[in-house]
Amino acid sequence: MKFIDEVFIDVKAGDGGNGLASFRRLKNIPKGGPDGGDGGTGGDIILRSVNNLNTLSKFRFQRKFDAQDGKRGGSQNKTGSDGADLVIEVPCGTLVYDSQTETSIIDLVENGQEFQICKGGKGGLGNLRFKSSTNRSPTKFTEGKAGDFLQLKLELRLLADIGLLGKPNAGKSSLVRAVSSAKPKVADYAFTTLQPSLGVVDYSDSSSFVISDIPGLISGASKGVGLGIQFLKHLSRTKEIIHMVDVYEKTFEEVINELDELTMEVTDFDSTLIERVKWLVLNKIDLISESDLQALESKLQKKFDGSMHIYCISAAKKIGTQQLMRDIGEHMELSHG
Repeated sequence: MKFIDEVFIDVKAGDGGNGLASFRRLKNIPKGGPDGGDGGTGGDIILRSVNNLNTLSKFRFQRKFDAQDGKRGGSQNKTGSDGADLVIEVPCGTLVYDSQTETSIIDLVENGQEFQICKGGKGGLGNLRFKSSTNRSPTKFTEGKAGDFLQLKLELRLLADIGLLGKPNAGKSSLVRAVSSAKPKVADYAFTTLQPSLGVVDYSDSSSFVISDIPGLISGASKGVGLGIQFLKHLSRTKEIIHMVDVYEKTFEEVINELDELTMEVTDFDSTLIERVKWLVLNKIDLISESDLQALESKLQKKFDGSMHIYCISAAKKIGTQQLMRDIGEHMELSHG
């Protein structure tokens, strides 16, 4: 199913039911008084975040959502029934905006979290409400109030502990496949990943974390080039970021240039994100000689001087991947609890 991370929908709470103007009509009460009841309250629109959804794709088929209106009041002072609430389920990690003002309304993160986005209209008053000592037979009643209406933008940002950042074909999908049960598409050409995917990494018998495979970025991504901003948004949810580089047939200078380019794209999008890039993973080490790898790693260790955790792996061959995940998991326990 196509990944969709931003949709626009219209939501309308139910209108309140009208009050009723009515008078008692009984044989033994020839001059019956007013007995018109109030209208029922319109149903609310409620947003609920759930774990079993991971895209907004269902909103491709339905863009308008209406809760049930309240029923009209009845005779014998009967209040009309309230309209049923409408619950709209969205994936955890959905940001909700008023699309007209671009104002952020709610960030739905927790499973089962609910938020009343539109309130139903109040029911109108029946004529019994207007009976008084000076007006024994009122005919006045009021109509129900309209329910709230909003035009919303829903924006999904995946929830993951670790995000993978890298150029197309850096091996991010291969790493997710190697360390979790997720099966993102893998091929020997760029841009095989067109949608983010999540994988659960069990780095010990009792502990795990969630890793996110973000599609590869190219120059200009922060300005919308390629998949650009659409997927940079997902990095904002992660606690830490792994920068992956394909080192096959690349010099030290080429590796540094690639790191600098992607660092610039992330910084241009959100300057705070670069503080989360704490891991540098050199991938495809099975395709280069040991001496070349040692020389490259030594230069990188010297350049970063302990500010970056540097690991050498082969995601395809699962070389070094388990140690990497174990160290990340233990680091996360200490740093994030």
